[in-house]
Amino acid sequence: MAKKMTLLAVDGLDVRITRKRIKNVHLRVQPPDGRVEVSAPLRTPEALIVDFVRSKRAWIEQQRRAIADSPRAQAAEATDAEQAEWKAIVSACVPALVEKWEPVLGVKAGKLAYRNMKSRWGSCQPATGRICINTRLALYPPECLEYVVVHELCHLRVSGHGPQFWALMDAALPHWREARAKLRG
Repeated sequence: MAKKMTLLAVDGLDVRITRKRIKNVHLRVQPPDGRVEVSAPLRTPEALIVDFVRSKRAWIEQQRRAIADSPRAQAAEATDAEQAEWKAIVSACVPALVEKWEPVLGVKAGKLAYRNMKSRWGSCQPATGRICINTRLALYPPECLEYVVVHELCHLRVSGHGPQFWALMDAALPHWREARAKLRG
């Protein structure tokens, strides 16, 4: 697929334009910084893109405010004291969740660890049963923490993210997609 990326200033707003073999213009506001991206068909005139971005300016600002108010943005600005508070909250909640889900999934977790991580919500080492949970989950609704705990415990039965893994997630926690969506928002 042919792609060409350029930067365009629209009324003081930097917009990353990617031209590719598509039929419609698409606009996205990307976390964590609220970067504005437009995908457009290869031969779309620049003036049309400018008009499109201008017509969506209120929506763009609404999305940027939502990103700035998100837990992800809060985490980026957190103090050491706030991070310690998150760790205390998460480490107080996770053992009960593990205890609840181990018999349901037929697994036994090993050591539980807690870290402030930027790029993952949890990790699992099936060989040792060690599960590490992101302390930033304290900023999200409780169902998000439960989703991550169940996700990592499922890895004690199925490594990777293939169809068998997702079938196990569906059977154990049918509404896991809603929790994951909250974490991605």
